[in-house]
Amino acid sequence: MLKPTCQLVSLSFNLCRFMVWFYLPFKVNSNPDEQRLFEDLMNNYNALYRPVGNFSDKLLVKMGLVLSQIIDINLKNQIMSSNVWVHQEWYDMNLRWDPEEYRGVKKLHLPAEQIWLPDIVLYNNADGDYVITKLTKALVTSDGKVSWKPPAIFKSSCTIDVEYFPFDEQTCQMKFGIWTYDGLLIDFKHINQKDGSSEIPIGMDLSRFYLSVEWDIMDVPASRNEIYYSCCSNPYIDIRFNITLRRKTLFYTVNLIIPVIAISGLCVFVFYLPSDSGEKISLSISILLSLVVFFLLLSEILPPTSLGIPLLGRYLLFTLSLVTLSVCLTILVLNINFRSPSTHRMAPWVKKVFLNLLPKILKMKRPKKKEKESSTLNDHSNLYATSNCINRPEDCFPSPLSETSNNTVDNNHDINKEPINQPYEPHYRVQHSLAITPLVPLPPPSLMASHHTLAQQPCHPLSLPSQPDLASPFLVSPSPLADPPSTLPAYTEAVNGNENSDYFNTQLDLLNNDCTNEAVEPMLTHRAKARSSFHQALISIQFVAQHMDNLDSYYEVEEDWKFVAMVLDRLLLWIFAISCIVGTVGIIAQAPSLYDRRRPIDVLYSKIAQRMRY
Repeated sequence: MLKPTCQLVSLSFNLCRFMVWFYLPFKVNSNPDEQRLFEDLMNNYNALYRPVGNFSDKLLVKMGLVLSQIIDINLKNQIMSSNVWVHQEWYDMNLRWDPEEYRGVKKLHLPAEQIWLPDIVLYNNADGDYVITKLTKALVTSDGKVSWKPPAIFKSSCTIDVEYFPFDEQTCQMKFGIWTYDGLLIDFKHINQKDGSSEIPIGMDLSRFYLSVEWDIMDVPASRNEIYYSCCSNPYIDIRFNITLRRKTLFYTVNLIIPVIAISGLCVFVFYLPSDSGEKISLSISILLSLVVFFLLLSEILPPTSLGIPLLGRYLLFTLSLVTLSVCLTILVLNINFRSPSTHRMAPWVKKVFLNLLPKILKMKRPKKKEKESSTLNDHSNLYATSNCINRPEDCFPSPLSETSNNTVDNNHDINKEPINQPYEPHYRVQHSLAITPLVPLPPPSLMASHHTLAQQPCHPLSLPSQPDLASPFLVSPSPLADPPSTLPAYTEAVNGNENSDYFNTQLDLLNNDCTNEAVEPMLTHRAKARSSFHQALISIQFVAQHMDNLDSYYEVEEDWKFVAMVLDRLLLWIFAISCIVGTVGIIAQAPSLYDRRRPIDVLYSKIAQRMRY
C-alpha cells in the first residue's frame, strides 16, 4: 500500500514542476540598440525645463484635435461632452541622435512621464479635468521631433441658443492654451495652420468620427488668437475650435411637434361639437391640460434661460392662447344657445347678421318652416267670428251648409292624414284640429224630428216635445283637450243630413207662431242656457288657441337663438381653423435650418461612416 502512494505523490510533484516551468516568463533579450539609445537619451535629461538651447529661444508647439465622438450635449446644463485625440507636436533638442550610431534606429517610443510636455489645458472646462489624464507614450524621431496623441474626454461649456428649438443650430467652442508660458516663450499654433493666416477652415480631423444620432456636424473651423491680459504685458496664445452642430429633428417632430399640432387641431373641432351635447367645455379643458403637460416636458429639456423663447415654446404659447380663447368663446356660445324669450330679446341687428347675412356667407341652410294653409287661417278667423253666434245663431248654423264648411271638414281630414315634418311647428296640428271642431254639436235626429212635428201641430203646451237634457254631451262644448275624431263622424253625419235644415226651420216657425208665452217659454229657457254654455266653451277654446299660438312663437324664438349659436360656432370654426394653419406655418417656418441645404461634413470626411454605408 505504501508503494502506490509514493508513486502518486511523485507524479503530482512532477506535474506541478512542469506547470511552474511552463508559466514562468521567459527572458527575452530586447533590442540592445534601442535600450542603449533610451539610456543615453534619459541620462541627465530634465523634464522640468523647456527643451531649447537658449532661454530666449521660442519653442514652437503645434496642436490639433481628432474628433472621435460627440458623446452628449446637455441642453439644461449647457455642457458638451466630446471624445477627442489631442495631437501635439514640438521639437525637443535633448532628444536628438544619429541613427547610424544606433544601427539605423530612427524612431523611439518614450514614456510621456519622463519627457517634457506642454501644459495645454482646456480653458472653458465645465465638469472634468483641465488637462490630459491618460499619459500614453510619445513618438520621438531622430531629429528631436516629438509627436503625442493622447485620448481624452472633455466636458466643455457650450452656450445653448434655444431660439429655434428644436430646429436649431448650436456652435460649441473648445478653447485650448498653454497655461504656464506666454507667447514669447512658446509659439502655439494649429497643426494645419498656414503661414500668414490664423484661420483654419477644417480645424478638426473627422476621419475617425462616429456619426451622432442627434447632431450633424456642419462646420469645424479653428482660429489662433493672441490675447493680452491685464495681469501680464506679454500675450498669451490660444487656439479655439468651433463646432457647428445642426439638430436632427425627427425625434422631436414625432414626439413633440406632431402631438401639439394634433391638439391644436382638436381646438378647432370644439366648435363643431353641438352645444346641446354638453361636452364642449370638457373637451376644451382636456386640451388645455394636455398643453400644460407639454409645457412641463419642454421645461425639463431646455435650460432656464431668459435670453429667448424657443420656437416650440412660442408655438405652445400660441396654441395655449387659442385654447383659452376657445373656452371663453364656447361659454359665450352656450349662453346664446340656451337663451329664451323670457330672459332675452333678440336685437334687430342680431337677426339681420346671424339669421340672414352670415348663413349665406357660411353656406348654412336652415330647414324651411311649413307654410300654413289658407284654410287654417280661415278656420282661425271663423273661430273668432263665432262670437256672433250668441246674438245670431243662424250665422253659426246656416240652413244649407256652405261650401266653406264642407271644404273645412275635408281639409281637416287631409291634414290629419298628413305627417308633420317641420320641427318649428310643434303645436300647429293641435291648433288646426281645435279650430275646426264643432263648438256646439247638433242635437240627435230624434230631437230634430220632434221639433219638425211641433211645427206642423197646433200650438198647445201639452203637445210640446220633451226638452233636451242640458247635461247631454250634445249641448256641452267639448273640452279643448278632448280627442276630436270621436265627435267628428257624428258631426259630419249630422251636417250632411237634411235634419239640420228642418231643425232650424222649425225653430223659426216656433218663433213666428201665435202660441202663447206658456208654450214658448220652456224653449226660450233652453236656448238661453245653451247660449251661456256655448259662450263659456268659446272662451275656453279661444284661450287654448291663443296659448298654442304663444307656444309656437316661444319655441320659434328659442330655435332662432339656437340657430344664432350654430352660426356663431361655424364662424368661429373657420376663424380658428385659419388661425391654427397660419400660426403653425408662420411660427415653424421661421427656423433657418429648414432652408439649409448644406450636406453635413461628418458624412463627407468620416471614413468610419463611409465603411458603415458600404
